[in-house]
Order: sequence, then C-alpha cells, then structure tokens
Amino acid sequence: MNKIEHIGIAVKDLDLSCDLYEKLLGVAAYKRELVASEGVSTAFFLTGENKIELLAATEEDSPIAAFIQKKGEGIHHIAFEVSNIYEEMERLKNKGFVLLSGEPRVGADNKLICFVHPKGTNGVLVELCQEIKAEANG
Repeated sequence: MNKIEHIGIAVKDLDLSCDLYEKLLGVAAYKRELVASEGVSTAFFLTGENKIELLAATEEDSPIAAFIQKKGEGIHHIAFEVSNIYEEMERLKNKGFVLLSGEPRVGADNKLICFVHPKGTNGVLVELCQEIKAEANG
C-alpha cells in the first residue's frame, strides 16, 4: 500500500455537509459524482495532500444508508492507494483477510476499488484504490 488515498465520511445530506466541510476546510469540493452502482453520491475535498470523500446514500438499501442507520453519520472507511489492486487483493487474501468482492469494481474519482471486511481489521472498513489509467492510443 502506497499511502492513505482518502478518508470516507458517511453523511445524510450531501449539500448541507458540503457547506459544512467547505467552511471547515476552507476549500470547495473539487468534484461531485454519482456512483449509481453503489447507490451513493460523493463529493471530494482536497486539503494539502489529503482527500476527504463525503458519501450520501441515493437509495434506501445502499451500503451507506445501512451504515448511517446503524451507526449514524461519521467516518465510514479509510482508503489506501495501491499500485496493482489485483496483486494487493491476492496478497491480502493469502494473509487471511476477507474481501467484500472477488473482483475490483469501478468507484468514484476514476478508481478501481475493493473493500476489506472490517471484522479482520479491528472494525475499520478498509478500501483499496487504484487509479484507472487511460489506454495509450497507437
């Protein structure tokens, strides 16, 4: 794992939370994105080299909606940048970690993602992120 890529925060209302985090961090969100496959709308903030992702449910049965119903708003996950998500998933499986998917999925902010089950990480949901690189033409 290369570095912390971002910290994900579950919120009930993305617009209100964006206003709050703009005041708190002193910067505007640089990107808002709907990830329909995950039932979530996101907003990203960059402060220095650190990123914060706000996540709001767009569907009542989405993972973020379930998280907020169970635990309330707050830190949802910590994401780590990896160079090769397939190799990292295999490494973690070989070390006994349980992954929440067998293959990486396309997530927000142009990333391939995979989550590690929090039961194996002292209750912390860990996300692996790899930048999706554009194919070279010619």
